[in-house]
Amino acid sequence: MGTHKIAIIPGDGIGPEVISAATEVLMRLTTIEASLDFETEELDWGSERYLKKGHMIPPGGVEALRSFDAIFFGSAGDPRIPDHVTLWNLRLAICQGLDQYANIRPARLLPGIEGPLKGSPEIDMLIIRENSEGEYSGAGGRVHSSLAHEVATDVSLFTSKGCEQVQRFAFEKARGRKQKKLTLVTKSNAQRHGMVLWDEVFESIKGDYPDIRTERVLVDAMAARMVSEPESVDVVVASNLHADILSDLAAALTGSLGLAPTGNINPEKTTPSMFEPIHGSAFDIIGHGSANPLGAIWSAVLMLEQLDEVSAAQKLMQAIESVCREGKALPRDLGGQASTRDVTDAVLESLENPDS
Repeated sequence: MGTHKIAIIPGDGIGPEVISAATEVLMRLTTIEASLDFETEELDWGSERYLKKGHMIPPGGVEALRSFDAIFFGSAGDPRIPDHVTLWNLRLAICQGLDQYANIRPARLLPGIEGPLKGSPEIDMLIIRENSEGEYSGAGGRVHSSLAHEVATDVSLFTSKGCEQVQRFAFEKARGRKQKKLTLVTKSNAQRHGMVLWDEVFESIKGDYPDIRTERVLVDAMAARMVSEPESVDVVVASNLHADILSDLAAALTGSLGLAPTGNINPEKTTPSMFEPIHGSAFDIIGHGSANPLGAIWSAVLMLEQLDEVSAAQKLMQAIESVCREGKALPRDLGGQASTRDVTDAVLESLENPDS
């Protein structure tokens, strides 16, 4: 499909380690897929820049990202800086600035991986997270600061447009799945305004998708079902906060957060989408060489799919599955002893020799 221009933002903590590994894998793919090529530009955006210059992204940086085809992101978070500063000034600034309103988080128990649930039930979920408003809208504030009656508010903001666009995206994703089932996660029994609108929009559009089975489930009941009946879960669409929490649970059920990928998607492709592992900056293992790169590599699969590089995406996913199935190069969070380098080499070997 030609040369894809990729912005690489390694970010904080182990982000540079896993993004470097995944980028190496992507570059090796270009020697296997003759039509595939990448032009990359690494950006030093993150906490170190903030500590030195007072900003994580240079002025005009988000707008400059529009010239790229995709963004490959490591992590945001540094113990020297409050978490809300790093999140809002880096990752959320990009997601909201580029209207990446749909977040996708696949969770699948891969062959060779033993999850925490007895009997290793089949797990193959796709969680769609509303990514631009809801509980992370940023609306709210603090008054009477430092006084005994100080007040802080965070307002969950739901719009009919925001609800509809992410729910329609989820319906379309469900159409490409075997179960063709979509679960709307809600909490409208307690949140009687925004979440009621969330439910009403779903009811108003589901008739446009007669081929998709639908249901509404309260978020607490959904968490319980993901543990007790994970095989019953197919595609889930949930608000920003609810899907954030449920997708971490799903990742843990499939072995480790270190395995989990995500994509921040602009479905219309009017702006670039951004892809990242969900495990965070993990400062406690920085520099140890033990970080699991598979979440970042799987995120590269999602990036290839968004770039319509279907063959390359399939080859890379098969390589990940092969490494897990063989079990010879599993990182510590998946029960092995392999280093970041070992896991990366195993994926490269599987790409080069897929039938060995």
